[in-house]
Formats: sequence, structure tokens, C-alpha cells
Amino acid sequence: MGEPYYFYVLLCADGTFYGGYTRDVGARVATHNAGKGAKYTQTRRPVRLLYAEAFADQHAALSAEWHFKHQSRAAKEAFLQAHHIQWR
Repeated sequence: MGEPYYFYVLLCADGTFYGGYTRDVGARVATHNAGKGAKYTQTRRPVRLLYAEAFADQHAALSAEWHFKHQSRAAKEAFLQAHHIQWR
């Protein structure tokens, strides 16, 4: 098995959540905070990593990202609470 892919959740400076996927979580968060990540996070820095989960393949990580991004704010908060993540 190769390196895992990760689904991750960031807390943006404006209080919103951002979900993404990567092979290297630390480097990706640094890229977001440098203003070179996703367009969404460029104006919402700094960002803070809240959650990361490893997956064996890219498809599974992308699927987790897609499902997170297509939830309501309340559902995203419930997901984080279920994983004992504090963001406030």
C-alpha cells in the first residue's frame, strides 16, 4: 500500500469550515496559510487544522471531502462534535 490520502477540515479566520484532501496535511495547511491554497481560503486566513482522516486511496478521500462540503453548517458542526473536535 502506498502513502495514504487525507481528508481534512480547516477552521477559517471568518469562522467557516473548509474541507479538502491531500497526501501531506502539514504542507497543505502551510500552503493555505501562505495564501496559495484554494481560492476560498485565500481571503479567510489564517486557517487552523481541525480534523484529518487517512484513507487508503484517493477516491475515498475525495468522497469524504465531497460529502463534507455538501452538508449544511449544522451537519458539519455535528460531524466535528461526533469526532470530539472543538472549534469555538
